[in-house]
Amino acid sequence: MNEVSLELLFSVLAALLVISAFFSSSETAMMSINRYRLKHLSKKGDRGAIRVEQLLARPDRLIGLILIGNNLANNFAAIVAAMIGVKLLGEDSGPAIGGLVLTLFMLVFAEVAPKTLATLYPERISFFASLVLKPLSYILHPAVLLVNGISNSVTKLFGLEKKHSHIEHLDPDELRTVVDEAGELIPDQHQGMLLNILDLEKSTVEDIMIPRNEVEGLDLEDNVDTLLNKIRNSEYTRLPVYTADLNNVAGILHLRNVARFLNGADTDVTSDLIVSYADEPYFVPESTPLHTQLMNFQTQKSRIAMVVNEYGEVQGIVTMEDLLEEIVGEFTTNIAEDTEQDIIPEADDWYRIHGGTFIRDINRALEWSLPIDGPKTLNGLAMEYLERIPDANISFSLDQYIFETEEISDKMVTWFKVKMDESLT
Repeated sequence: MNEVSLELLFSVLAALLVISAFFSSSETAMMSINRYRLKHLSKKGDRGAIRVEQLLARPDRLIGLILIGNNLANNFAAIVAAMIGVKLLGEDSGPAIGGLVLTLFMLVFAEVAPKTLATLYPERISFFASLVLKPLSYILHPAVLLVNGISNSVTKLFGLEKKHSHIEHLDPDELRTVVDEAGELIPDQHQGMLLNILDLEKSTVEDIMIPRNEVEGLDLEDNVDTLLNKIRNSEYTRLPVYTADLNNVAGILHLRNVARFLNGADTDVTSDLIVSYADEPYFVPESTPLHTQLMNFQTQKSRIAMVVNEYGEVQGIVTMEDLLEEIVGEFTTNIAEDTEQDIIPEADDWYRIHGGTFIRDINRALEWSLPIDGPKTLNGLAMEYLERIPDANISFSLDQYIFETEEISDKMVTWFKVKMDESLT
């Protein structure tokens, strides 16, 4: 022992500390790397990502490899520290003091510092570490198998089974959190669209449909001139064709199919001729989730559907445009203008709101949280709460919202005044 110089011992000790720091940082970096970005880089052919993904395919073996290397380095470092202590302080107190000093150095330079860096830069460190760990995994393969065999036997005694799958599938709520926390990595508009797509399964066609009392269509009981006039003045490209009532729908007419009737070139227009140009109506249950209906539109090659309840009665219509607006937001000028006309700000934080306005639209426009589990419109919400058709000029409160009825027409409240009062919570 006396023949070994202090310079050599300190050099060996420093090298062992570096090796220990390497294994410590490798463990932290490998375990904290973003697995989804890793998979993305691996698919692009990044060699570092491919190596790391291969190592993480068997995390039990990777941990075993790192711990074997780390413990060997630490044990040899303890021996060298004891030798240095004996040389400097003698055999009585040298090993003990050397061990204490080594523990301090190991804690700072081989544990805390490297693991902190690995947490901050997991990708860089894990890609670099894989250059060493990959060949080392072949060299120490027998030792790793032995250690893992013993470890797995112990875990089985406690009824635990190891799993090799290193990427857990995210459920929709977890994926929504990932998108929310993406921050500046995703533009706000794209982030909103992704969140809206994830929210499609939470809503049904009943939530976004145009109710039957607002549906514009062609009633075959009207005379031909009236029908042609409706076609000329319609804001829509498709109209349902029915007889007296929407429950008697005959088809969906695309207005481009009857464009030649509008310039007066064809004077023999009849109701039957208009029906002959209409497509077969497509019916969907009102409880259909929006993400399912989006796929149904694609499968049916249709852009409009009649919404029916459990008794087969038509409740309204839903269009592809309605679904797309749930994803990208309002993109039709008329709809935006209608929303502004339905929700009118007034003094003292009051809002004048049309009774037929959808509660979901109110919540979005005003960032409120009116209940959406039951009725879909503001008038329906008031009727459910009061359990009767409200009279004019009455007020009531629901949660943290104050309602005042202003105008009554056709057995419904046409206009409300509503205010949010947080003191009511």
